[in-house]
Amino acid sequence: MRENEVLVVTKHGRMPTFTVRPDGGGPYPVVILYMDAPGIREELRDMARRIAAQGYYCALPDLYYRLGTVRFDLPRRDDRMSAVVGACLRSIDNDTVNEDTAGLFGYLDGEADAKSDRVSCVGFCMSGRYVVSLSAYFGDRFASAASLYGVGLFTEDDGSPHKLMSQVRGELYFGFAETDTATPPETIAAIEQAIKATGGNHESQIHPNSRHGYCFTAGRAYQPQAAEATWAKMFKLWERTLK
Repeated sequence: MRENEVLVVTKHGRMPTFTVRPDGGGPYPVVILYMDAPGIREELRDMARRIAAQGYYCALPDLYYRLGTVRFDLPRRDDRMSAVVGACLRSIDNDTVNEDTAGLFGYLDGEADAKSDRVSCVGFCMSGRYVVSLSAYFGDRFASAASLYGVGLFTEDDGSPHKLMSQVRGELYFGFAETDTATPPETIAAIEQAIKATGGNHESQIHPNSRHGYCFTAGRAYQPQAAEATWAKMFKLWERTLK
């Protein structure tokens, strides 16, 4: 596979972005991987590589670039580090991620190996909210999106995903943990109610015996059955909507 670290020009500066795609001729369908709250690390790059290995051009943008180069040594995480992680995640919102993605589209549209007219995306935790906002904001540009144990899916603000779903034209998949204080049952119920109200081709799934963060192999909540079931769902989603 071919990997690059590039600087994508956005409204707010230059956003470091990891890109990876198969060897050989393209163009390849694009999947954008949006990071979770702890930010860019090798585990996310490995996820991008896994996506690319199935025939996709994957882009992993660093959404914290406005703050500088932010990297966390997660095995040494304590309350003080968690406080910094929380401050970082609060530094971005729907609008900033939409603007950053507009810059990323400008870059992808100039890439010969990227088929970027209709793309998909996946967001974990913090970004589980943003993939819904992006799908609503960009309309047909997003053929599909996967939101995995997303936080902030059910809030009072106008940008809450459960309110935006009626504007989404692509297909949405929501993967939830069975036990997750960040995404309680009432949030899942609100999303499922919004799915029914829109009549769209969306799906919500609760993975048994799982906790928040179940997809990350390096995390304490890793649950291989739930993780692999989620990957299978996403690859079917991308096969159906991008190829």
